[in-house]
Amino acid sequence: MEERAPRSPAKFFVNRGIVSSRTDMQNLLRPLLKQTVGYRYFRGRDLVASGTGWVERIVADKPDVSTYFTPLAICINVDSFEHLEFETRPDQLLAYVLVQGDERVVLEFVPSDSSGRAPMEPRQLEFDTSGFVQMELLRLEPGEEGA
Repeated sequence: MEERAPRSPAKFFVNRGIVSSRTDMQNLLRPLLKQTVGYRYFRGRDLVASGTGWVERIVADKPDVSTYFTPLAICINVDSFEHLEFETRPDQLLAYVLVQGDERVVLEFVPSDSSGRAPMEPRQLEFDTSGFVQMELLRLEPGEEGA
């Protein structure tokens, strides 16, 4: 009978941690999908860029898909980063830090407005018609002329 080497248990995290596994990173980032987040991009200690955007996609195993952060859309390819740091904030939401070398992108949920919607959340176009009057144009019969 063949002896097996003891298997170490899978890692576990409670409220904070650092993960480098592609699967763990993708699973931890999944709650950001279709959410509005604030992002801050640091190179070393310098803040290079920041903004607020809507998370459109989170992908892995797709080397042809770039990671980008814009005010309109965010796409995160977990393969763009060495590891992910996360921690639970006092308001019970997570703060994420994606790290690649000396570059970091900090992601945090943006609070929703009074209607419960995030500020950048896509919405159905609304058109206010209260300032318009509907008029019907009738066709005049032959021999009738307008007065």
